[in-house]
Amino acid sequence: MRVRGILFFSGLLLMTLGIALTIEADLGTSPFGAVLVGLAESAGMTVGMWEIILACLFIMVNSLLTRTAPELAGLLTAFATGLFLDGWLFVLSGMHLESIITRTGLFLAAQLLLAAGTALYLHTKFAPIPIDRLMLVLIDKLHTSVAVARTFLYAVCLVSAFLLAGPIGPGTVLTVLLGGILLQYAFIVLQRFGIMPIYESSNS
Repeated sequence: MRVRGILFFSGLLLMTLGIALTIEADLGTSPFGAVLVGLAESAGMTVGMWEIILACLFIMVNSLLTRTAPELAGLLTAFATGLFLDGWLFVLSGMHLESIITRTGLFLAAQLLLAAGTALYLHTKFAPIPIDRLMLVLIDKLHTSVAVARTFLYAVCLVSAFLLAGPIGPGTVLTVLLGGILLQYAFIVLQRFGIMPIYESSNS
């Protein structure tokens, strides 16, 4: 249990660092990150606070889709994620990158951290943040892969971010196209280390 806890929080730290770095790279953050930033800039409060607020919405959506009681434990994970995200943004706030090559490299590294962190924390099988739970619900309901479910959610978030005037850029589009594939590959890498996937193998 102790090892799982360490892996869980390590995964969340890596994931939120990846999100924060995509924001700081200023090439267009991840679609969900763009939604959070758009809400923060238009309605106030921090990016992390909006992570927690949207988690409540996704908890209700997941409850309706699965016809089960709301998974309130996911709210605790979302709360930790929101705190970590705001923490990373505060630490990185002094970062000023001028070179497009440096920003591109930072963005690509952030994508790897985001995929690795998400796969790592999900593999611990503790309560996932509600948007990741929704991804797992879609995998189960639609009998599809991680890559397809993630890409679908990213596409929905991209439209939402556009409506909210979030920081959409080439990086956002790239995340929609490759983010799901990277996450799928991260799951495969962990499985090769003997860590079984949290989704049915028939869906992968």
